[in-house]
Amino acid sequence: MKKITITTEFSIYESKEQLPSKIKELMEMAIEIRKKAYAPYSKFRVGAAILLDNGKIVLGSNQENAAYPSGLCAERVAIFQAGAIYPDAKILKLAISATADEKPVTSPIPPCGACRQSIAEYEFKQNTPIEIFFMGESGEIYKSDSLTNLLPLVFDKNFL
Repeated sequence: MKKITITTEFSIYESKEQLPSKIKELMEMAIEIRKKAYAPYSKFRVGAAILLDNGKIVLGSNQENAAYPSGLCAERVAIFQAGAIYPDAKILKLAISATADEKPVTSPIPPCGACRQSIAEYEFKQNTPIEIFFMGESGEIYKSDSLTNLLPLVFDKNFL
């Protein structure tokens, strides 16, 4: 038997004010769109804002359904919309912000597993990393230079 060690690295910003101005604007858009989330069941609202290489910004918020698997997370709403509207554009940056109706969320909230796999698909498709910034409703913001920090043993088309 042998072992491998996988390490990941994140940059941490103490607040939105520390973010570069363009990223701060993108995060503000994620915060605004999360207010439009349809989250009557979880009462957990997430917003995502994507910056594409063509300069366009695509937004998404989580959309729940009484049959839970039928809903979609904010990240996938935004990614799939970007893929549908701008199929040849590359995703450069993704900003994510989350809040809960019933308690404060001050820790950075990363994408769920299904969203990580969807982000991985687009990162693989475009053959360039996607910078991911994520936060709660306030507090620290984590930055990952690539999805591979969040999903190091990624499943992609090479396995098929």
